[in-house]
Amino acid sequence: MSEPRELLAESLKLRCGAILPNRLAKAALSEQLGDRRNRPTAELAELYRTWSRGGAGTLITGNVMVDPTALGEPRNVAVPREPDATEFKPWARSADGTETRLWVQLNHPGRQSPRFLSRQPVAPSAVPFGDRGIRSVFATPRALTGDEIEAIIDRFGVAARTVVDAGFAGVQIHGAHGYLVSQFLSPLTNQRTDGWGGDALRRRRFLLEVVARIRGEVGDGVPIAVKLNSADFQRGGFSEEESLEVVRELGEAGIDLLEVSGGTYEKAAMMGSGKTSKASTVSREAYFLDYAAKARQVTDVALMVTGGFTSPEGMADALRSGALDVIGLGRPLVVDPALPGRLLAGEDVRAERKAPKTGIRLADSLLEIQWHTQQMHRVAAGKPVDRRLGAVRALVRAGVADPLNAFRRVRG
Repeated sequence: MSEPRELLAESLKLRCGAILPNRLAKAALSEQLGDRRNRPTAELAELYRTWSRGGAGTLITGNVMVDPTALGEPRNVAVPREPDATEFKPWARSADGTETRLWVQLNHPGRQSPRFLSRQPVAPSAVPFGDRGIRSVFATPRALTGDEIEAIIDRFGVAARTVVDAGFAGVQIHGAHGYLVSQFLSPLTNQRTDGWGGDALRRRRFLLEVVARIRGEVGDGVPIAVKLNSADFQRGGFSEEESLEVVRELGEAGIDLLEVSGGTYEKAAMMGSGKTSKASTVSREAYFLDYAAKARQVTDVALMVTGGFTSPEGMADALRSGALDVIGLGRPLVVDPALPGRLLAGEDVRAERKAPKTGIRLADSLLEIQWHTQQMHRVAAGKPVDRRLGAVRALVRAGVADPLNAFRRVRG
């Protein structure tokens, strides 16, 4: 039986012909390191320079917004209306001198654009969040017109061409976690009855047209990935059965890599919250491994699973099972940017992801976001990770009484 390090070090050839140098990938994390005009910064390039030297074969950036007027957070990077690839070149070159492939995750927040950034966000339908606390942060969206939908599809294509021209090796479409693509897929948030909704086939049209538009812009040799929910874990929402049909059609549409995730802001399965996995899946570490095994039955697209991996043995067992091809690591690479290299060297290390705890339930959920964001900013500034709570304890405690203000401060 192959050692874990041998399995993790194997290269992977994608459908388009591109080769990933190993089976470890950094999953997207929201860095919040754009400047005030939402352009990439030197700090962002430094963060990815550090990660590229950490050994992961693929790095997927945090969400780069395709529309500068539709932001999920105030310091998102966004592709401007008049795109300029030169602005993205220093970031794209941050992996120079390594074998690491740097991909850009492209996103549109839809209704998940907070009030202090968008008084009236857009979405497939004018459906507000059901949770009162979340509604205090996000306004009820306006339903998109057909022309606006076509324009957003165009923006995905323009954004993809821009970042590939800048030197990035691939792109990922964010189709999970309740953002716009996910909103089109879910019957809870897509209540349209025109060509963009009304049944499962029309709900998935937006995603498939985004894939087609990007492929037309970047050509056949550039990898296109999709991050997709296995389900959104809400009654009447995007189901596992429907998700598997989307997986099948994405394979037929010619994508190169599918990353499996799940949940929304209201049901955050991607953070490991809630009872989203069977006990057998928990014992095998990964949150979405059972779903990946089902996806394998309907597509030959390379599969990446992110969430829950802790040990080299667990990662190797998942690869041996054949259910997936790439191990996704997110928050563990914030805690230890050199973790992939240590795994590839055969060290018996565990992937650590947890932030310090205050003991206050709501506070800890805010702290989880704030702490990891702070650590990315420290690494971007050339500083080591800091395990102390420090001033964020007071920030998060204050946020319990004023969640909207806390969201501004945590995400800003």
